[in-house]
Amino acid sequence: MNIFPAIDLYDKKAVRLYKGDYNQMTIYSEKPWEVAENFEKAGAKFIHVVDLEGAKTGKTPNLEIVKKIAEKTNLFLEIGGGIRDMETVKTYLENGANRVILGTSAVNDESFLKEAISKYGEKVAVGADVKDGYIAIKGWVEKSQYSLEEFLSKMQSIGVKTVICTDISKDGAMKGTNLALYKALSEKYTLDIIASGGVSTIDDIKELRKMNLYGAIIGKAYYTGAIDLSEAIEVAK
Repeated sequence: MNIFPAIDLYDKKAVRLYKGDYNQMTIYSEKPWEVAENFEKAGAKFIHVVDLEGAKTGKTPNLEIVKKIAEKTNLFLEIGGGIRDMETVKTYLENGANRVILGTSAVNDESFLKEAISKYGEKVAVGADVKDGYIAIKGWVEKSQYSLEEFLSKMQSIGVKTVICTDISKDGAMKGTNLALYKALSEKYTLDIIASGGVSTIDDIKELRKMNLYGAIIGKAYYTGAIDLSEAIEVAK
């Protein structure tokens, strides 16, 4: 299993939200690329980046930070947050991102999703953010018409390879991740599933690894020191 340490970007800074709430934001670094360099020094091969401003606006306000992370590290960089058209996909992939993550747009704009998959294949992943069993969109503030199972079945049939599945109720709360959910998903789908939300202890990593998941995202637990990244990477192997 691969470990994806995470950086959330807002106003060119590395921040974290509590349960997706923009009003509960903690700034961790004014230089996100230095955070990424520390990930790499700890043995990371991957990085998960979310542009929280982009998620709201559909623009790329933190593109220069993404470029800088790509230039200063050899990490496999995936980026999400407000990617709603082919131009934005192209911009990110031409500026150092290895994979883009479609969230709201994958739910609301099937033709765009299919076009992106057709052109870029495995360089396009989908974010499945789940709240009360349904996919949440637009920065987690709206509930879509899709249940998680319906959505994942649809993504699999369209040809999506990688899905980042976040249990919003667990995100940033440091109370453990939804192991039952990921076990069920790993048994039901052939998708490469990345677990996200509430991964807060080494035990979480050990349990997720047993499920043959493709990856797990570590966010707040890294920043608070609850998880040692080097240890997590070793345990995940």
